[in-house]
Amino acid sequence: TWKWVVGPMFLYLCERLVRFWRSQQKVVITKVVIHPFKTIELQMMKKGFKMEVGQYIFVKCPAVSKLEWHPFTLTSAPEEDYFSIHVRIVGDWTEGLFNACGCDKQEFQEAWKLPKIAVDGPFGTASEDVFSYETVMLVGAGIGVTPFASVLKSVWYKYCHDAINLKLKKIYFYWLCRDTHAFEWFADLLQSLEAQMQERNNAEFLSYNIYLTGWDETQATHFVVHHEEEKDVITGLKQKTLYGRPNWENEFKTIAGKHPGSRIGVFLCGPEGLADTLNKQSISNSEADPRGVHFIFNKENF
Repeated sequence: TWKWVVGPMFLYLCERLVRFWRSQQKVVITKVVIHPFKTIELQMMKKGFKMEVGQYIFVKCPAVSKLEWHPFTLTSAPEEDYFSIHVRIVGDWTEGLFNACGCDKQEFQEAWKLPKIAVDGPFGTASEDVFSYETVMLVGAGIGVTPFASVLKSVWYKYCHDAINLKLKKIYFYWLCRDTHAFEWFADLLQSLEAQMQERNNAEFLSYNIYLTGWDETQATHFVVHHEEEKDVITGLKQKTLYGRPNWENEFKTIAGKHPGSRIGVFLCGPEGLADTLNKQSISNSEADPRGVHFIFNKENF
């Protein structure tokens, strides 16, 4: 038995040593941004840190717990001179991090008072392949929108600096949320992209649809009253927030009709049930003819 065990155990120990060495490297928190509804953004720098879109890291804060590591998706783009994560305060560890960063205090927090942070990673995900397609569908459910913050930022940087050689030509973005709380920080990014694309006369590059799935009658009434206003009352975007869930069959058929003969990447960060639905739609709406339209499904679950 030992002959079969010793090889994998040696590789496992090597991998643990590499991860321990990486986690001991110095990480500097350069900025802490407090977003509405107890969401904080940590901007950090680390020597030799290289990332791709949609990747994630493990984070440890010894001031909160000396043993706990927690995974967070990177929300910055590779083109930026820092890397960042967004943390929503929903438990004991995140509450401890919130307090350790001085976010519970009104006065300005000095940089040297910020806690030490250990970072292991980054680690890859399916979202890294987004630049391999000319057309993509990005579907984020709730907090599963975080990897697409990195994707959209990176796409914009690449578009601004070398739009001619950028293979990606069209993005269909879907965001499903149960309540309005999660809209706050990400809506700011979409507003910025929306304004910049209009300035460059290419508003069609990004098509986005935001769905509020946990609505009630009061919200629906408010939605109807303000639907004719220029900007959405929830997100501040020109694209109106939709209530309920998408009709995925209609969405896939519409996109297939607009891009015949294309390979379309479908990227999901969300629950397993939604993954099954999108996988089935990707298969049923792909043509048998190799020259026809094909949907390539990629997922990461939480």
